[in-house]
Amino acid sequence: MLIAANSLFAAPSLLAATALETYWPFVALIASVSFIIVAIAVLRMHAFVALIGAALLAGAIASRDSWSVVQKDGKMKEIPGMVGVVELTAKGLGDTARDIAISVAFASIIGMCLMQSGAADRVVRRFLAFFGEKNAGWALLWSTYILSIPIFFDTMFMLMAPLAKALARRTGKDYLLFAMCACCGGVITHSLTIPHPGPIAMVDELGIDTGFSLVAGLLGGLIPAVVGYYFCVWINSRSDIKPETLSGDSNAQVPESELPSFFWSIMPVILPIILIGASSFMQVIHDGANKESAKMAWCVAIYNGLGPELFNYVRGIIDFIGHKNIALLLGAGIALVVMAVQKGLTLENIEQQIGPPLETAGMIILITSAGGAFGFMLRNVGVGDAVKSLAQGREVNLIVLSWLVACVIRVAQGSATVSILTTASMIKAMITPEMGFHPVYLYLAIGWGAMFGSWMNDSGFWVVSRLGGFTQRETLKSWSLMLCCLSLTGLITTLLCSLVLPMPLK
Repeated sequence: MLIAANSLFAAPSLLAATALETYWPFVALIASVSFIIVAIAVLRMHAFVALIGAALLAGAIASRDSWSVVQKDGKMKEIPGMVGVVELTAKGLGDTARDIAISVAFASIIGMCLMQSGAADRVVRRFLAFFGEKNAGWALLWSTYILSIPIFFDTMFMLMAPLAKALARRTGKDYLLFAMCACCGGVITHSLTIPHPGPIAMVDELGIDTGFSLVAGLLGGLIPAVVGYYFCVWINSRSDIKPETLSGDSNAQVPESELPSFFWSIMPVILPIILIGASSFMQVIHDGANKESAKMAWCVAIYNGLGPELFNYVRGIIDFIGHKNIALLLGAGIALVVMAVQKGLTLENIEQQIGPPLETAGMIILITSAGGAFGFMLRNVGVGDAVKSLAQGREVNLIVLSWLVACVIRVAQGSATVSILTTASMIKAMITPEMGFHPVYLYLAIGWGAMFGSWMNDSGFWVVSRLGGFTQRETLKSWSLMLCCLSLTGLITTLLCSLVLPMPLK
């Protein structure tokens, strides 16, 4: 009986210990988030130091005996205790810097050249002449919505931010409106359309036709985009950001005839978009040809028409010049030539002009990479697994559950792509004909959920903040709130569409 009694008391203790271990990552999450808020808002700590400190704190609270860290040779190594925490933080920072450093540097050069040469002002004057000043925000939103289909959001915003600044300086108002319209158009396609990595992974996980997912993503984003525009108008009306505080020379008084031609003014922005888009297009053709689906017959026709050898040769060239770093390098080169010709600069003058934007880019890279390190540490601490455990066994509407899980994972660890990948893998097993609607609605719900609540552990937050010229408080009140608005509107739209046009599985 004594043994039985001991077992009776041991079982609840074991369950409690297991539950504590499962949900302990939430403690690390709450503590590290609280640290960031206090460090930046109260102690006025620099964002880079605060984010690195939060990453180390999260790892320390997790209190693991060892951490698995990928080494330079690609092999996994177990590193003990706090040394492993430091190594993981450094790896997270390095991985993020690897992805953004070159792009941010070249984008900063492009932005400086567009402003200094008057090219941005020339583009904006054509925009206003065609669309009218009252429709400038709409024009920026929808042009970004379409152009960003093949391009990562960060890269797209880097290219559009100079135009938003020039537009604000030209009109003398509404900078926040123009900047947020560019964000609104770009962020929707990042989460909802191929060839972005999250949507591509969802297509495979949820078993959705590639072309159908693209159409659904673009159509599903229309109503939230319109709502997002009016949110941008509303938040702009409460902003005290003045165009005259923006960096860059004003060309408002320069006759249009003395500015660079429209073709060469827009080329540093359009050329990278075209090249990156071409690379994505070649990827779609390759994947579609390999699947040999009847719905992707056009991919098979192009692939077979060129032949595997010629196709791979052409694709190799396009993939090289369409790599975001090379595409932005070419854009920066054109922008520098346009500025040099327009201003009559020598090579020494150009070198002096490049210095300040590269210094600014360096700070952007550091802060953004620190945010990546924080998000990377939260993923390794196990916040995503804790969220997954919390969501399992909950009987709620599958669309709402998909959205909610994606939201929590996004806010917890910062990456929309990681949120999409994690949620899609969880939801995949729950898809049945009995759920009563097409899996594309889960695709949309996950995409909208992964858009929710970008804040300081998201690299996109820092790109918008630093390249947009916003303080952290301004970014939270505009960018972060706008994403919450888009996410909620997207969920409501998806739920309504699933009721009106369920398209159930057979």
